[in-house]
Amino acid sequence: MTPVHFSFTSAFILGLMGLAFHRTHLLSALLCLEGMMLSLFIALALWTLQFESTSFSTAPMLLLAFSACEASTGLALLVATTRTHGTDRLQNLNLLQS
Repeated sequence: MTPVHFSFTSAFILGLMGLAFHRTHLLSALLCLEGMMLSLFIALALWTLQFESTSFSTAPMLLLAFSACEASTGLALLVATTRTHGTDRLQNLNLLQS
């Protein structure tokens, strides 16, 4: 495994571990998701450049577009839950309550 592959793999795993183990605030979960998507985007872009395949050249841009949609949806949910519940702590959010 090259150092470049190791760095992107470790960045993805660190984002996944942060998402799994440090779920106190919704904002920290969104940041972990964005870190994972960024490492996937850079790894996919470098993979396309390395193999010089034109058939997969649009895949990084498609992933980046979905990542932007995911970020905007997450921020909208963050604003909505902060307005209704007064905090972004995930322990205080119970979706079964009215």
